[in-house]
Amino acid sequence: MPNLLLVVVVGVLFACGVTLLLERTLTRVILGLTLLGNGTNLLILLGGGYGGPPIVGVTPQSEMSDPLAQAMILTAIVITLGMTALLLAMAYRSWVLTGHDEVQDDIEDRRIMQRAERDQGPESQDDADGEPALVPDDEGTSR
Repeated sequence: MPNLLLVVVVGVLFACGVTLLLERTLTRVILGLTLLGNGTNLLILLGGGYGGPPIVGVTPQSEMSDPLAQAMILTAIVITLGMTALLLAMAYRSWVLTGHDEVQDDIEDRRIMQRAERDQGPESQDDADGEPALVPDDEGTSR
């Protein structure tokens, strides 16, 4: 049976990590990813069970903790470290180029959203005879 305090800590780490991941600055995204990684490691450790070290001859086999969970945690630590290093490099590059690390909206994404809203408008923009009306796009040509 896992310790209730550790389960609460996992929940808090996940909640804070997700909240920080939804922010617009890369620094907070990095902190959120780190918190999620630590919460995942603790969750895997809780799933591995409690017991003695998984060393044959030191601990009876029935009292050993699961060594697979410990190996998975080591792998997760390496992956989290790699992702953190990549995001730190991106944040540094953003800081050098723009003077801040805020993630901006992509202009092309805005254009696509505006075109989709215009195409689905309140009415279908058909002429009286049922033919679709020609609507100029961003370049000024009719489509």
